[in-house]
Amino acid sequence: MQLRGLRSFPIGFKCVSQKSELSVSFGADSNFASDKRLVVLVIGGGGREHALCYALQRSPSCDGVFCAPGNAGISNSGNATCIPELDISDSSAVISFCHKWGVGLVVVGPEAPLVSGLANDLYKIPTAKYRTFTDPSSAKQYIQDQGAPIVIKADGLAAGKGVTVAMTLEEAYEAVDSMLVKSVFGSAGCRVIVEEFLEGEEVSFFALVDGENAIPLESAQDHKRVGDGDTGPNTGGMGAYSPAPVLTKELQAVVMQTIILPTVKGMEAEGCKFVGVLYAGLMIEKKTGLPKLIEYNVRFGDPECQVLMVRMESDLAQVLLAASRGELSGVSLKWSPGSAMVVVMASEGYPGSYEKGTEIRNLEEAENVAPTVKIFHAGTALNSDGNFIATGGRVLGVTATGRDLEEARDRAYQAVEEINWPGGFYRRDIGWRALPQKQLAPKNKLT
Repeated sequence: MQLRGLRSFPIGFKCVSQKSELSVSFGADSNFASDKRLVVLVIGGGGREHALCYALQRSPSCDGVFCAPGNAGISNSGNATCIPELDISDSSAVISFCHKWGVGLVVVGPEAPLVSGLANDLYKIPTAKYRTFTDPSSAKQYIQDQGAPIVIKADGLAAGKGVTVAMTLEEAYEAVDSMLVKSVFGSAGCRVIVEEFLEGEEVSFFALVDGENAIPLESAQDHKRVGDGDTGPNTGGMGAYSPAPVLTKELQAVVMQTIILPTVKGMEAEGCKFVGVLYAGLMIEKKTGLPKLIEYNVRFGDPECQVLMVRMESDLAQVLLAASRGELSGVSLKWSPGSAMVVVMASEGYPGSYEKGTEIRNLEEAENVAPTVKIFHAGTALNSDGNFIATGGRVLGVTATGRDLEEARDRAYQAVEEINWPGGFYRRDIGWRALPQKQLAPKNKLT
């Protein structure tokens, strides 16, 4: 999204009214003090954006939060004023809205508005061996030469579903055909990446970047596969927790020094400074114990954003504004102690075809299970009777914090158990890598 006359960047861009300039000062202790409270516009309408609205609403310097288009859950929660009629693909409409309502910061949740013109150059960053192909025959020949298991990826935006971990050559050939011949991902799959299979634990690492400096966020680990025990096809994410025990403080330092900072410096050297949230998908390789880069995204992860936002104690609005102004040097973030977990509830059939319009009840009772429970809406609307219905694949992110991961897990699943949704399902083993001794959550009462 190019905003003429305004500085744009991946996590947010400044939309400053011509009548008044925002003025922010920073103390030596990295605590922020502003002489004008911010009005913020969040772009998007999923669970990630609901979590961002929730965190921004708690920011002491935030005077109000808009969300476009938003969703019924965001609106009903009071975490933001939703603007469904604002066309977020129309730059002039967004700019006009910002000026009209005195918006000082826009936070872009999804990556689709962000990709235009962005180039990622990886400067000797440790990653899996790979090659790209547009011709299916050439791709299959390379796969045959490399052998299985092997990873096939759509090279465009596929909502987190464009990856196949092929355990056999036949699965790999089928994945290539689905992308390059059948075009199941449309233009996103017109080029594929065939990548070395790495064995280990996947983990998500987020850093906030101001063009020259980068500061790490807390670690998180999500669950991509749809079924218990990490079985079935990949999804956008069925749950997550923070912090991730596998990513120790020592490994976080390695990630910053060998992956994040070389990327930031490399892009700066190419005349393409990156400002925003850099999301590194990592594999902690089993044979070396060291991190390798799997992929980059230029946004918060979903559902990782949900567990990060409930743990963040810093003023999110001011931190993002500091990034937009190149003022992250010396800034540190404050996080609540303990752990957080989110369990995603999805429509039956997801990530394949699923029915829309199924009714969801007892959400209020679920949030009342404990004061630390928060339900983020990703795909809901209200029907004519004023009841919530499912409108997407991943629909709810039932999130809880606790003194440790086990307590956070127990509270999240207690809340899930309160929800009456015959058309939904969820994984019962979120957190199993960090809590291997824990039994599966009880069978749900959704049906």
